[in-house]
Amino acid sequence: MTEEKKQDLRQRLHRAQETLTEARTLKEAGLYIGTVNRLYYACFYAASALLETRGLTSSKHSGIIALLHQHFVKAGIVADEQGKFYRYLFDTRQRGDYNDYPVFTAEGIEEMFKSATEFIDALSLLTEKQMG
Repeated sequence: MTEEKKQDLRQRLHRAQETLTEARTLKEAGLYIGTVNRLYYACFYAASALLETRGLTSSKHSGIIALLHQHFVKAGIVADEQGKFYRYLFDTRQRGDYNDYPVFTAEGIEEMFKSATEFIDALSLLTEKQMG
């Protein structure tokens, strides 16, 4: 893997962490729709980085989800519950972004935040291992 490619992957992982920080700020302000959006995108950046270690990418969010499942979840590299969480978070973000009156609770947001943090940590570690 070239140093330029490694730098690109590090930037994606940094963006995942930065976006997670944005989600934390929104959560603390009680802005739950925005929190869900930022949690999803933080996970998206981590998933995109991991996929890129194998030269995999997609122009669609559903494609990223499918590739992650096909190449990492089914292979047992990423835990099945994390793959399911990522899909759930995608659907939840869609609901928050496109429904007029989505309802999120503080308790639900806290659980999503915890799961998203675990997802990002796990995928970041796998990505770093792939970088050598």
